[in-house]
Amino acid sequence: MITRKRPVAGVCALLAALTAGLALPAGAAAGEPAGRDAPKVNLVLDVSGSMRAEDIDGRSRMAAAKQAFNEVLDATPEEVELGIRTLGANYPGDDREEGCKDTARLYPVGPLDRTEAKTAVATLAPTGWTPIGPALLKAADDLGGGDGSKRIVLISDGEDTCAPLDPCEVAREIAARGIGLTIDTLGLVPNAKLSRQLSCIAEATGGTYTSVEHQDELTDRVNELVDRAAEPVVTPVAVRGAGSCDEAPVLESGLYTDREEFGQQRWYRVELFAGQELRASVSVAADRAVRPDHGVLLRAVTVHDREIVRGEATGTGRTDVLSTGLRYPKPERDDDDSGKPAAETVCLAVTHSFAADSGVKTTPGLPLELTVDVVDGPDGADDVASFGLGRGWWLLGALVLAGFLAGLVWGWLSRRRVAVWRTN
Repeated sequence: MITRKRPVAGVCALLAALTAGLALPAGAAAGEPAGRDAPKVNLVLDVSGSMRAEDIDGRSRMAAAKQAFNEVLDATPEEVELGIRTLGANYPGDDREEGCKDTARLYPVGPLDRTEAKTAVATLAPTGWTPIGPALLKAADDLGGGDGSKRIVLISDGEDTCAPLDPCEVAREIAARGIGLTIDTLGLVPNAKLSRQLSCIAEATGGTYTSVEHQDELTDRVNELVDRAAEPVVTPVAVRGAGSCDEAPVLESGLYTDREEFGQQRWYRVELFAGQELRASVSVAADRAVRPDHGVLLRAVTVHDREIVRGEATGTGRTDVLSTGLRYPKPERDDDDSGKPAAETVCLAVTHSFAADSGVKTTPGLPLELTVDVVDGPDGADDVASFGLGRGWWLLGALVLAGFLAGLVWGWLSRRRVAVWRTN
């Protein structure tokens, strides 16, 4: 799978934030941890001999990786402590035992000196073996302790050459330490065996695998992962959606995780009072081989199965995660005989159209994350037909009027200019 370009991803993230209200309130069911340690990222780069191949935009894989790293270093947030580790960068010989020890810390994890880090990256040249397992163990140690987020980003163009130290088992061992470390992997070659190995490494720690074939895609994806490390860490709450709204769990504001089988629909309920606004978003991850074309649908419906609003997204296999969101402001209205605002039960239905490739296990279902945010609605929330624009209607009207007046003035000036030209 190839990630979308970074500008597109940025626009989508902005739209998702505006339409789905991804930020959780202080009283959310799932909150941030108390720790304030800096987030840490360790970039692990394959510098084995195969990185000489010139098949990325007409350049060598190594040249593309160097350019990507330089751009990532320029864009790294100030609060992120970043380090770089190599594998296969120093030993050029045929001794397997020596080759499988070849992993080195190129730049220590800590406050970033961009000039120093770029100078270190510039010295790299494709050299030796591919000891992924040993490199991951050392990279985990590089990150040290603390309660901030920790992330390893592994970039490789080939499978590990140092078995029996299976890198998948290494990743599982790291996950078992309980240190909150996530490993994301990127493959520079569309190779099935490499894809399986890198996917296995990522899945062991809850990370993602992405296949990239162009330098800008590599830059975009690494930048995205580094930015993700700087985001506040929120602990999701496990929930089990039901097969119908009647049996669905009632959710408060928070972040929730669930799994949804292929061809299944999951239901959840939210209580909404007059003047409040529901903002919800859902992300479904393809954690195994799926067919390219798929979609995700999030619907808000009444208990009588009348659809209120929906959010939907489609994909073609260019990203590992598909997300969509919706907003619904409940009108200011007293429905209760006592004069108190009556609560409305809003049913949220999640459906996806992912389909597993032949021979791929369909259970357990695909992992999904559901964000629910109930906030006080904006002024004019009772005008449900215009939700999403709000006071923007005034701006739209002003722009239309300004355009109309400008057209009249331009037309008058044009006619006068023609009249003067004819007179002369």
